[in-house]
Amino acid sequence: MADNDPPSNQRGGSQTFQGLGSLRQALQQARGVQAATPTPTPTAVPVDVEPELDALGRAYATGKRKNAVARVWIRPGTGRIDVNGRESPVYFARPVLRMLINQPLVAANRLGQFDVWCTVKGGGLSGQAGAVRHGISQALTRYEPGLRPLLKTQGFLTRDSRVVERKKYGKAKARRSFQFSKR
Repeated sequence: MADNDPPSNQRGGSQTFQGLGSLRQALQQARGVQAATPTPTPTAVPVDVEPELDALGRAYATGKRKNAVARVWIRPGTGRIDVNGRESPVYFARPVLRMLINQPLVAANRLGQFDVWCTVKGGGLSGQAGAVRHGISQALTRYEPGLRPLLKTQGFLTRDSRVVERKKYGKAKARRSFQFSKR
């Protein structure tokens, strides 16, 4: 056993970790180093922050991903999600996309408490699902400002700015050159 290898359990079994944070802590304890700082806890939002609701009691937000733009409205309800007038399982047939749009509600422990109605344009299904997720996250923070730190730490409020690189003249694609021939 080398000096930098983490020791195994006394019984010879494997150890399980809940995430990278617990793995990092276990490695630091194995090396005899105390954890430098614990993971930061989300701070509370000031009390004077009011929810931004329209006349019908809904919160509105815009979500974006790639070329897709989603307009999202949420209000208290039974957990129904409508996308462009269709149920989410019909519009987003792949389970991964449905899981993606539910992530902010699951993280905030609000699954089944809000009805979501959204219109989405542009891009493909994956980009549209990302836009809806971003819009739901933004709308949740408008409806309940206290959820902002929780959603922010998990990265749901940050717009994923990666877009397709444009094609340049003199190139076959964005970066691909034409085949070179010496003769």
